[in-house]
Amino acid sequence: MSVRIRRKSEIQTEKFDNRFGGEKYMLTRNLVKSPDEMLGSGRAFMHITLVPGASVGYHVHNGDGEIYYVAKGKGEYNDNNSETYIVEEGDVTYTYNGEGHAIKNIGDEDLVLIAVIPYQR
Repeated sequence: MSVRIRRKSEIQTEKFDNRFGGEKYMLTRNLVKSPDEMLGSGRAFMHITLVPGASVGYHVHNGDGEIYYVAKGKGEYNDNNSETYIVEEGDVTYTYNGEGHAIKNIGDEDLVLIAVIPYQR
């Protein structure tokens, strides 16, 4: 098996305005480039940054889910459009197939998330 490394300089940052109807913009860095790099078990492994006041609007996952690891900052997490929770550095959220979620940066610094979107099996 060969060693495979993607250097920081090879990972592009993309900007998405009003993602899923959210406020302001989010910056994403796709840490893997394809489902093949996730060994067929998902479609994304990302570094997400939300500036203060920015949000990812409510959206539903079909055929997959999403896991957020809060690496930095403070957010308000909408869990399946029924409850909201404050999440902070070190917290992990789970959204399952057929469920939805949203998140907003409510802090004074960037909200940084590591997101994994695994396929539902």
